[in-house]
Amino acid sequence: MTVAVSPGALTASTPVSPGSWPALVLNADYRPLSYYPLSLWSWQDTIKAVFLDRVTVVSTYEKAIHSPSFEMRLPSVVSLKTYVKPSRNPAFTRFNVFLRDKFRCQYCGHGEDLTFDHLVPRSKGGQTTWDNVLAACSPCNLRKGSKTLKESGMQLVQHPFAPTVQDLHTNGRLFPPNYLHESWMDYLYWDTELEP
Repeated sequence: MTVAVSPGALTASTPVSPGSWPALVLNADYRPLSYYPLSLWSWQDTIKAVFLDRVTVVSTYEKAIHSPSFEMRLPSVVSLKTYVKPSRNPAFTRFNVFLRDKFRCQYCGHGEDLTFDHLVPRSKGGQTTWDNVLAACSPCNLRKGSKTLKESGMQLVQHPFAPTVQDLHTNGRLFPPNYLHESWMDYLYWDTELEP
């Protein structure tokens, strides 16, 4: 069974908006835990982590929460107090295959109606591995069918490979969320100009 998806459909979180007051979550080394999807917590989860002493508040919004005896500005950036060692090898998931392939068909380069394809078809002994699975649009997937690349006469944009976590982080930076708070910019390294 083939299921077509778009990049936006793969994120588990709801769209980020200024009114939802999300906090960017950094590891103890001040790098985001994840770039795509961007490591964000709701303001409620962030406040809970502050009170449980699991994070350090790095930056805040102007917005504050109040109780009869307490007031606190909502954190916009927090850093974990304990370093979380990143996985050395990313999980082999549909999402990570699409991220490795930059949400583009590896036959024609289009980014719509994506599925995944086995370079060596399963009917010819192809395995479901990093080196044999790639992103493909539905028309190209149907055109290739159960043929080998040579039999189909099609060309690849890039051969499939097992990405590193760094490869996925680099590609994730190409797909910023629909909202980026200014306090996050120094930690994301997207289009930030370095001062001399």
